[in-house]
Amino acid sequence: MQWTKVLGLGLGAAALLGLGIILGHFAIPKKANSPAPQDLDLEILETVMEQLDAHRIRENLRELSREPHLASSPRDEDLVQLLLQRWKDPESGLDSAEASTYEVLLSFPSQEQPNVVDIVGPTGGIIHSCHRTEENVTGEQGGPDVVQPYAAYAPSGTPQGLLVYANRGAEEDFKELQTQGIKLEGTIALTRYGGVGRGAKAVNAAKHGIAGVLVYTDPADINDGLSSPDETFPNSWYLPPSGVERGSYYEYFGDPLTPYLPAVPSSFRVDLANVSGFPPIPTQPIGFQDARDLLCQVNVSVYNRLELRNSSNVLGIIRGAVEPDRYVLYGNHRDSWVHGAVDPSSGTAILLELSRVLGTLLKKGTWRPRRSIVFASWGAEEFGLIGSTEFTEEFFNKLQERTVAYINVDISVFANATLRVQGTPPVQSVVFSATKEIRSPGPGDLSIYDNWIRYFNRSSPVYGLVPSLGSLGAGSDYAPFIHFLGISSMDIAYTYDRSKTSARIYPTYHTAFDTFDYVDKFLDPGFSSHQAVARTAGSVILRLSDSFFLPLKVSDYSETLRSFLQAAQQDLGALLEQHSISLGPLVTAVEKFEAEAAALGQRISTLQKGSPDPLQVRMLNDQLMLLERTFLNPRAFPEERYYSHVLWAPRTGSVVTFPGLSNACSRARDTASGSEAWAEVQRQLSIVVTALESAAATLRPVADL
Repeated sequence: MQWTKVLGLGLGAAALLGLGIILGHFAIPKKANSPAPQDLDLEILETVMEQLDAHRIRENLRELSREPHLASSPRDEDLVQLLLQRWKDPESGLDSAEASTYEVLLSFPSQEQPNVVDIVGPTGGIIHSCHRTEENVTGEQGGPDVVQPYAAYAPSGTPQGLLVYANRGAEEDFKELQTQGIKLEGTIALTRYGGVGRGAKAVNAAKHGIAGVLVYTDPADINDGLSSPDETFPNSWYLPPSGVERGSYYEYFGDPLTPYLPAVPSSFRVDLANVSGFPPIPTQPIGFQDARDLLCQVNVSVYNRLELRNSSNVLGIIRGAVEPDRYVLYGNHRDSWVHGAVDPSSGTAILLELSRVLGTLLKKGTWRPRRSIVFASWGAEEFGLIGSTEFTEEFFNKLQERTVAYINVDISVFANATLRVQGTPPVQSVVFSATKEIRSPGPGDLSIYDNWIRYFNRSSPVYGLVPSLGSLGAGSDYAPFIHFLGISSMDIAYTYDRSKTSARIYPTYHTAFDTFDYVDKFLDPGFSSHQAVARTAGSVILRLSDSFFLPLKVSDYSETLRSFLQAAQQDLGALLEQHSISLGPLVTAVEKFEAEAAALGQRISTLQKGSPDPLQVRMLNDQLMLLERTFLNPRAFPEERYYSHVLWAPRTGSVVTFPGLSNACSRARDTASGSEAWAEVQRQLSIVVTALESAAATLRPVADL
């Protein structure tokens, strides 16, 4: 029929026209008219800032701290399920969520035989017994799930001896006692928190023949000297006299039985008799009320036991749209010693609110990050950063190859005066950018950045007066990421006005008085500081996950290296010269790094002004991401477990310079030239020079070998 022919011709012409349009679309070069590659969306950023809700953070904290949740306890496992439920929610969940379990060695006090500290008389009778629990001032300190104060991993034993006050329990404290003619053999040392790590107090004491150690929190260090009950919680934020700081006394981090291996069924486990890092003598924490009463011969009975327990990490993942194989990690631990409203639940409350806001945008289809975001809730941190360390051990290569940065928010609010950030130099710029755009809580109209600079600042030769970024030690889950994996890391919190308090840390730290009401009434009424931390962390996450060019400024490392070099020249130069050791190669290496970092910064600026090829930007971003790895040397510190970052390892020497060099010089100072100690100085100097030269090479154009 004629109409069918006409229709066929029309359809054919339409098909040819459509094919021509399609071919033309793909044949015409699009470079000039194509949309810009996915970059940070300022409208999305503003939406996230607006939707982070202080009231929701408060309600998260109320639920998280409702009951004690010691690692591996039933309540700890309940919180695993709470996180999974939130991260799998159909309206505000993430792309995926899963829990992974490790079997790890933990330490608990015996429920059948409580740990006790008694004063005994000349005939052995008990004159006075220290409190076994804290005073039940709010009804939350006396429940069955409130673990008795104890020193985790301290060995069992019942030492008895005269009491000797040993200040902080540092090596110099015990030497001072010996200088005064005080006999230490067989005594019980009474020490106070601070100065040196918990476990180091027992190690130092044992070297001098001391039989046991008691540790207390001095009110001068935590309560600004106040100790009267009516001046303490629940009447103020200060610690009641019966308060006892619990804690892990294990020297290292990670599962004690599987160093450098994940605690999974297939891994080799060290025989318990060969485990190192536990306190060598019985140790027990007490309250300052009891410390005040200890004047005579003391008997300490410790009945701690070691147990293999299952502890879980929970991971929630948002897949990146463009670079799903690049990860921005954001984490905090979940376990606490008791209710843990501040430590760690203040951080977890923020983590849940951040993931809710981002998950809601994700489920609505209005946003997906350029790079993947991984939220993590770590298990058993309080026992020695166990969950995060096992994770880094299990996925070592994958994380080293793909992780952009690690953001840690543990205790999110110590106090409500100002922001405090610790981190490696490349993260400084992204934190500064974020905080300049967020209003600080409280009166006035300052940004978080401007408020921060009022409390903690430094003079930079490059930028002038800027907020001071602290360095990272090993106090939270960032430690394995920076020291073991070499991943640029940061830790974010709100903290004190140091002109108004001398507190070592917030007063109820690791005690049964760290409750929701404590936070709600005294630490952050209204939760505006929690909200400020959430906004800061949220902005940093979006900037790292969505920016086309990674906002990591490697040239900021130049200031650190230059200051380390100047300290070495001024404080060690003459000494090194006496032993024929030259700092010349170190000077050259620092200058080389400075030049390459500046050149890379210039290349980035040039590319940002044009329309760069995404692959070219990807290669450049990898240079920024991988710089931190170049400072790792796993053989640099054989005496230290997991520490391999040659710029941020523990420093025992007094000179604030490259830690390996500082420590080696401190040990060699009183030895003769040609000794092994001076050979170690030369070795440490070579390690630093090699690391800096490697870092400089990493920053050169990738085509230059």
